[in-house]
Parts: sequence; C-alpha cells; structure tokens
Amino acid sequence: MKKTQRKEIQEKTAAELLSEGRNLRQEIFNLRLQQASAQLEKPGRLRTLRRDIARIETRLSQLRHKNNNVKQTS
Repeated sequence: MKKTQRKEIQEKTAAELLSEGRNLRQEIFNLRLQQASAQLEKPGRLRTLRRDIARIETRLSQLRHKNNNVKQTS
C-alpha cells in the first residue's frame, strides 16, 4: 500500500472505514469463489486485500481506543 493510501485511511471516519472494510471483505469472498473454480487471474490480490483489511481494522481499533480514553478522562 502506498503512503498516500495509508494517509487516506488515517483521515477517514469510523463509518467510512467500516464501509470500506465491508466492501473489501465482499471482494475477497468473490475472489475466493474464483479461486475455488480455478478462474482466479491474480492470486496476489488476495494477499493485498487481507493486508488492507488488517490496516483498516487496526485504524478502527485505534479510533475506539482513543474514544475510550477521552470518555475516561472526562
């Protein structure tokens, strides 16, 4: 993932990240179906999608942690 894409993830809201994560999971599901039927053209795309999903989940976790700290100090 390029630095510009990483910055985009950092700037997105939790709702946008959840939506994007849902879309990536749907895409990975479709690619797995293609893989099962031996029609997958780019097997490396699965790896890329898994990593992108992990980045999104990490950012969501950071946002949740940040929100919990703000609530506790209030």
